[in-house]
Amino acid sequence: MPQPDTTSEPSASTAAAPARVPATLAEVARRAGVSTATASRVLSRSAPVSAPVAARVVAAARELSYVRRRAPRGRDTGVVAVVVFADPLRYHADPFHLRLLTGLRQAATGLERELALFNVPERAHRPALLRHLCGGHVDGVLLVGAWEDAELPRLLRAADVPVVSVGRPVRAGTVAYVDVANLTGARLAALRLCESGRRSVATIAGPPGTAVGADRLAGYRQAVTEAGPVVRSVVAYGDFSGASGEHAMLRLLQQRPYLEAVFVASDPMAIGALRALRRLGRRVPEQVAVIGFDDVPAAALARPQLTTVHQPVEQLGARALEMLLERPDRSASLVLPTSLVLRDSAD
Repeated sequence: MPQPDTTSEPSASTAAAPARVPATLAEVARRAGVSTATASRVLSRSAPVSAPVAARVVAAARELSYVRRRAPRGRDTGVVAVVVFADPLRYHADPFHLRLLTGLRQAATGLERELALFNVPERAHRPALLRHLCGGHVDGVLLVGAWEDAELPRLLRAADVPVVSVGRPVRAGTVAYVDVANLTGARLAALRLCESGRRSVATIAGPPGTAVGADRLAGYRQAVTEAGPVVRSVVAYGDFSGASGEHAMLRLLQQRPYLEAVFVASDPMAIGALRALRRLGRRVPEQVAVIGFDDVPAAALARPQLTTVHQPVEQLGARALEMLLERPDRSASLVLPTSLVLRDSAD
């Protein structure tokens, strides 16, 4: 007689529980109702976030037992390339690049990434660099400086390498970017000069072929237009260096001996302009008011202290890295606010 089958399926209480899949940063962000970038900033402490938002992210991470980790090698290199297009001598002396890299390094530590820095002359032939960037050695590429080659981001995207520009590209729609409000900041600075009762208000603009130079010049022109025909404008150009600002200031005074104010598109150029005015015996701001753009540390040490437009350069680097790791569409953009810092060179 057949014996009854006494085997049975294990009960739910005795069956081995399936291994729990670790929570991802994206799941934490969804639980907290924030973006992945915001969740990353909270958990890595790479940038300030409002207390209520931070509390939601921390609570979500605790509920999901989230643990920050690096993806395994072979799936993720852990390396981001930072390609700086600038003359090597100028690059090392430029405070903008130092501040940008400071922000990038802090963010990279929080996001568990390493940075590979490439300093490339602006018009260099770059096949070897492209082979490296497209060869599976990096997780993404940040472009910094006056790059003009629209083919570069196209080739990177074709190789499935995410790319973000630090600064608005000259050609719209070629690549995702993070920038500061250059036009708005320049407009506010120039408008302050125009509204102070001064009638001859000049600008020392940056290179017109760059997006940053064009945006700051456009902001100045908007302010002059708003001020009306009573304000007389004049434009000189520099290359963002102190020497070029000094030479441009001398040219402006030759054209307009009774110039009353000047908005300068970078702090190094503005400090050069102050040198020229001091050499000619012009009192600042009594005879000529000066406003710069950047808020570099040297602005507070200038004689007189330089009124300037503050741009959040460290945050610029951090946000660009966060955007890059989200693999953005080439139409994505983020513009950070600027603000006017009042000091002695413009009342």
